[in-house]
Amino acid sequence: MGVANHSSMGDFILAGFSNQPEVEALLFGLISIFYFLTLVGNSTIILVSCLDPRLHTPMYFFLSNLSFLELGFTTSCVPQMLVNLIRSDRVISHLGCVAQLYIFLWLGATECVLLVVMAFDRYVAICQPLNYLTIMHPRLCFLLATVAWGAGLIQALIQSSSTLRLSFCHIRLVEDFVCEVPALIHLACGDTTINEVQMSVSSVLFLVVPLILILVSYGHIAGAVMSIKSNSGCRKAWRTCGSHLVVVFLFYGTVSAVYLHPKNHYAQQKGKFLTLLYTVVTPMLNPLIYSLRNKEVKEAFTKILRRLQDSMAGQIRAEDAMLEPFPNAHRVVINFKDDV
Repeated sequence: MGVANHSSMGDFILAGFSNQPEVEALLFGLISIFYFLTLVGNSTIILVSCLDPRLHTPMYFFLSNLSFLELGFTTSCVPQMLVNLIRSDRVISHLGCVAQLYIFLWLGATECVLLVVMAFDRYVAICQPLNYLTIMHPRLCFLLATVAWGAGLIQALIQSSSTLRLSFCHIRLVEDFVCEVPALIHLACGDTTINEVQMSVSSVLFLVVPLILILVSYGHIAGAVMSIKSNSGCRKAWRTCGSHLVVVFLFYGTVSAVYLHPKNHYAQQKGKFLTLLYTVVTPMLNPLIYSLRNKEVKEAFTKILRRLQDSMAGQIRAEDAMLEPFPNAHRVVINFKDDV
């Protein structure tokens, strides 16, 4: 293939599973359901956390950040993914691919850091409960969230800009569902050694190091849990920590398999399935695992529903009263009869 160094022009083709139409039909249904659940679950977390004053705590502040992040992360790629699954023309414009690349990488890197922040929050809450509010004061929470979003943005600017400077072949067939760095590096016709090294270093900083920090935090949490005398409390803590770790390993494991070695055979052949896991499945599981099962969230959500029902009932009664032309006419008739 010839080399075309026109980094500012030329559309890309997102192959996906174009050679397996029966798989694509099944994936369209599953991804649609998962995306709908992702939107509902994460939107619910944000809504409940904002409306209920009892949830104005560091834990739900970070959960709201994670839910907002997941909404942007999935929306940056899933709609395009669904469109490509039902049409033969799988072209994405150069500008669309660039935008998707920056947003996808920014939010993905931000999530890597934010999960560490959330693990630190749980460590302080369980291991130092008496000092929790002192340590996790609003200023520190805001600073940690800002660091997570800022670190992700810097990573996206560096990695995406470096990737887009590569020379791509005339046939820009991306063997993936989205425009992400490993797929574009594999598509490049020139020397990609510097890009591969750069991405490996970034992967260590944003995947390996955060995972180690999370495991250290949960190691301390496990030690604190083992000292709990109540069997029910101990089981509940283990169940919660176990669920969190499942999501963490699912996210970090799949992303690491794709990003640590972008040109190895495994990443090329299995990368599509792994991409589906961390772009579709994990964002759907996060609200369920982290908060929707919590008693506090259930109570807050029920309270909001009751408030909406009461508001709607009051509005209906007001409309009925306005529709009745003489609401007190029967009283006038009764009083008149009494006078007679």
